[in-house]
Amino acid sequence: MKNKLNLTMLTDFYEITMANGYFETGMADNIAYFDMFFRRVPDGGGYAIMAGVEQVIEYLKNLTFTDEDIEYLRAKNYFCEEFLEYLKNFEFSCDVWAVPEGTPIFPHEPILTVRGPVIQAQFVETMILLTINHQSLIATKASRIVRSAMGRPVMEFGTRRAHNSDAAIYGARAAYIGGCAATACTIAERDYGIKSAGTMAHSWVQMFDDEYTAFKKYAEIYPENCILLVDTYNVLKSGVPNAIRVFKEMNPPKMGIRIDSGDVAYLTKKARKMLDDAGLEDCQIVVSNSLDEYIIRDVIMEGACIDSFGVGERLITAKSEPVFGGVYKLVALESDGVVVPKIKISENVEKITNPGFKNLFRLYDKDTGKARGDVITLAQETVPEQDEYEIFDPNAVWKRTTVKNYTVRNLHVQLFDKGKCVYESPSIDEIKEYCKQQLETLWGETLRFENPQTYYVDLSQKLWEMKNNLLSGHSKK
Repeated sequence: MKNKLNLTMLTDFYEITMANGYFETGMADNIAYFDMFFRRVPDGGGYAIMAGVEQVIEYLKNLTFTDEDIEYLRAKNYFCEEFLEYLKNFEFSCDVWAVPEGTPIFPHEPILTVRGPVIQAQFVETMILLTINHQSLIATKASRIVRSAMGRPVMEFGTRRAHNSDAAIYGARAAYIGGCAATACTIAERDYGIKSAGTMAHSWVQMFDDEYTAFKKYAEIYPENCILLVDTYNVLKSGVPNAIRVFKEMNPPKMGIRIDSGDVAYLTKKARKMLDDAGLEDCQIVVSNSLDEYIIRDVIMEGACIDSFGVGERLITAKSEPVFGGVYKLVALESDGVVVPKIKISENVEKITNPGFKNLFRLYDKDTGKARGDVITLAQETVPEQDEYEIFDPNAVWKRTTVKNYTVRNLHVQLFDKGKCVYESPSIDEIKEYCKQQLETLWGETLRFENPQTYYVDLSQKLWEMKNNLLSGHSKK
């Protein structure tokens, strides 16, 4: 979907003040490297899902300052005229690498890297974080919910609960990547080809003199998708009996009931028996109403008779933990072609950054195809497929791991080369299928909801030594 608005000025104001500062100090063209990474998986999970890359690409391809933008900035009286002239003629010229959408990602990995003039590489921080953080959050939540449904389709029903229109549209996109089968967001089908789904609201039933008439009229209009909402008045006393009566009279090709309130485990078991006793074994039961992965898991364990789920507010807002927490940090500068690593130090160990221009590899077990772990290397390094390979825990001097019998995959793809887009985004269906395949490479211990096994993300020996040398050097100052 093409941007309908010029989003260049959707940025934190300090990105512009820093850009002006770089310009006035003669640092504008200094080459800098920035990494995006996150420190913790939401909901205490074992993995996250990368999403939003296509929208980052569209943003970077359309970076341009309008005359209105320049006049607004001039009126602030913060910025020199030479800087404003630079913005007027702005052309993006950075290199960008990222992990493809749909890839399982883990804390502290460089999931996106920008290299280029610092005035540009710094400026794009806000939109990169906004885009990747939001879609990765929703894709991750969707993946958890879909897995809890144990093969039953999950429909994203959260449009009306999203925080604004973009959150609804891009949330539907991310939820589909994470495994949802359809969305209630109609525009998401128009723009992305994601199947839209939905039937009726309670108001449809209330508009008619009685529930039976409401159901019959709907079945007459939509026999190919006759899903009737049975909880407007009383699910078991009137809703299901009236639905059964209409189904027996009309015999629509596709029939189902939806329950949107009450004890769904109890109600669906009772409804299933009523439908089966009426000879309607093919009638589907759809359940909605404030569901999440834990409720879905529990009602299935209780024996609920459910064929598919509609999940709304707790998915589209990632209600249980609505912040992804990705950050964008300077990791290196370039001087006369030499990359000079930079590190951020903190008393909080998890906030210490991994320095330098880096690459990211995933190691798979040759026998099982399962992911053994990831290794972050310096950019010029490769991970050879040899008898064994030693990797280093980023936070423990003493902990080293020797990996054997493995294959290697480079997780980074290049998006931009000197400002020119060199990457063609896959279709949404290709991304979704790729995500499904990649999740199958993770061990069950990593996928579980509570206390998942920590996935190994280690450093190459050269990167580990660089990091520790920088830490030692700073400790002596």
